[in-house]
Amino acid sequence: MSSVKIFSGTASHYLSEKIAQFYGQPLGALTVQKFNDGEISPNFNESVRGEDVFIIQSTFPPADNLMELLLLIDAARRASAKYVTVVLPYFGYARQDRKDKPRVAIAAKLVANLLSAAGADRLMTCDLHAGQIQGFFDFPVDHLDGSAVFFPYVNSLKLDNFIFAAPDVGGVARARNFAKHFAVEMVVCDKHRKRANEIASMQVIGDVEGADVILVDDMVDTAGTLCKAAEILRDKGAKSVRAICTHALLSGKAYENIENSALESLAVTDTIPLRRESSKIKVLTVGELFAEAIKRVHGHESISSLFL
Repeated sequence: MSSVKIFSGTASHYLSEKIAQFYGQPLGALTVQKFNDGEISPNFNESVRGEDVFIIQSTFPPADNLMELLLLIDAARRASAKYVTVVLPYFGYARQDRKDKPRVAIAAKLVANLLSAAGADRLMTCDLHAGQIQGFFDFPVDHLDGSAVFFPYVNSLKLDNFIFAAPDVGGVARARNFAKHFAVEMVVCDKHRKRANEIASMQVIGDVEGADVILVDDMVDTAGTLCKAAEILRDKGAKSVRAICTHALLSGKAYENIENSALESLAVTDTIPLRRESSKIKVLTVGELFAEAIKRVHGHESISSLFL
């Protein structure tokens, strides 16, 4: 049986080290060099012939992270790896998953095509912006659920009267999953945008009077939606408002928005590294989750029990 070799791209080295530690073996040796003009040149420093290779690299900005990943896949394939699994803790460009207006690209499908063309055999990722993105791939996709790390966190809060809230209609299924698990109620914040990252209006569907509300989302970018929702929920009588989001993009004035918001805390995972510390932001690791998933994929075992 082939053995497992785990390698990391430069963008996710901090997380890859945790995954390798939980898995029980060191990261494989590779070098990623750059020419003076910025051109990327990766090189595996050990043999991968006949091995099950797992390449860990999130594709958050800049686009070099995606290009580096594609080159690593190609290098592994040309080095005669038996099986190449791409581990994408954060799948970039996932928000562009459909034609929501004329003459736009479907970037998520394009990225899927690029990964396939580079030679990937399998994809492992966490909390896609939309589960349907799995259908863009013609090879197996292991879609891990971030609730595996958030459920214990919610229990640790020891709240007596808590409910979950979706910050927009698109997040209803995600919030319902949490509400169903804890057998509590949920509400929905219905928002309307004038343009990307700018909210025109928002209203709450449901009763939050006297409740500790936990907002659930897959990612937080500028934090405008979360902060607006927190403000409205408090105005509607919520006792407190917290949030849990898997992917912490936190661009623009996100940190300032969070610090000055009605949010008591924001729990995120380490699929994306924080640019700076914040007293309101708590980071939970998905290292153990991915390490266990890698073990089960290599051993041809089911991974659904990790999060069901």
